[in-house]
Amino acid sequence: MSTHRILRLGARGDGVAEGPLFAPRTLPGEEVSGTQDGQRLADIRILTPSPDRVRAPCRHFAQCGGCQLQHASDGFVADWKAEQVRAALRGRGIEAEILPVLTSPPASRRRAVLAARRTKSGALAGFHARASDLVVEVPDCHLLHPDLMPALGAARDLAIIGTSRKAEIAVTATLSRAGPDLAVAGGKPLDGPLRLALAALAERHDLARLTWEDETVLTRRAPVQDFGGVPVVPPPGAFLQATAEGEAALVAEVLACLDGARRVADLFAGCGTFTFPLARRAAVHAVEGAPGMIAALDHAARHAQGLRPVTHAARDLFRRPLDAQDLARFDAVVIDPPRAGAEAQIAELARSRVPRIAHVSCNPVTFARDAAALLAAGYRMGPVRVVDQFRWSAHVELAAGFHLH
Repeated sequence: MSTHRILRLGARGDGVAEGPLFAPRTLPGEEVSGTQDGQRLADIRILTPSPDRVRAPCRHFAQCGGCQLQHASDGFVADWKAEQVRAALRGRGIEAEILPVLTSPPASRRRAVLAARRTKSGALAGFHARASDLVVEVPDCHLLHPDLMPALGAARDLAIIGTSRKAEIAVTATLSRAGPDLAVAGGKPLDGPLRLALAALAERHDLARLTWEDETVLTRRAPVQDFGGVPVVPPPGAFLQATAEGEAALVAEVLACLDGARRVADLFAGCGTFTFPLARRAAVHAVEGAPGMIAALDHAARHAQGLRPVTHAARDLFRRPLDAQDLARFDAVVIDPPRAGAEAQIAELARSRVPRIAHVSCNPVTFARDAAALLAAGYRMGPVRVVDQFRWSAHVELAAGFHLH
């Protein structure tokens, strides 16, 4: 055993001591002892606790890898996430105002990927242990929305009927207005007997929809999501903001950034998270690479009332970004790319001189890169809002507006 002082938290939420050595579930300023295993410390004991250390609210925290930061106070986590954004921007020479962090409450996650596997006596379903393929059951999870908790039992039964002894399935569980919407990957090939068993399971667990690999086995009720008052039925496993509160915060930031716009392009639009709230006040052109999500958006738009015109296109914005000519007809753009950011599309936006841009991001590093490109093109950046909808994790979401001088 050796003694170490924790200097800071790394990007994944681990404490970092000199070396560097990574020590999970530690905090800056703490003195700890542990056994060195490569670049990690194991068998950690806290010798001098930080004043920011709190008792983890969830009894599963010590074993479960679903959360990384339950041992830290809410104030510490909010400040740390804001600093992650500030540091990424400073790395690009950018100073920005960081607004107060908006954190989703406990028990609010409406979408999660559960792991499930068979055992000798039945099955396990939950989250993986940290850095392990061990499945930890979480019957008292403080992360998931209460209405999504029954998905754990359904996932266990899915593993029993749909996997071999050594296989594991991934169950994407989404809470819809009609109940749990489950999409399974990694199971046995779908045949007649399995199809019948899955349909019976969906009835027994009162699922809205059950999808096996890429095939919908049964839709008992349309798994509707609400975007700006418009009912949308996303394709199985489609992207959805992690909490309703987080989505509302991001939508509010986008609406404020683009207030008064008349013609808006929504890039990486998904199924319409921003499209439909914006369409209450502006004509919107939604662009998304996944045809299934655009089809869901189109169906919802054609049946909605009280919207300005909504048009759409299925287009890979990484390979075929909208160019300056495409963008000339818009007076505002909202862009919400994946973690890799949108370097090619941002370059075209910078050339286009679109007056206003609302940028939503789940990666401070790629956001800082994109922001630097826009600032170099003459844009000004407004305050940055950090939205913590992945509570107790190292994940950071943010939104900021850009406008021409």
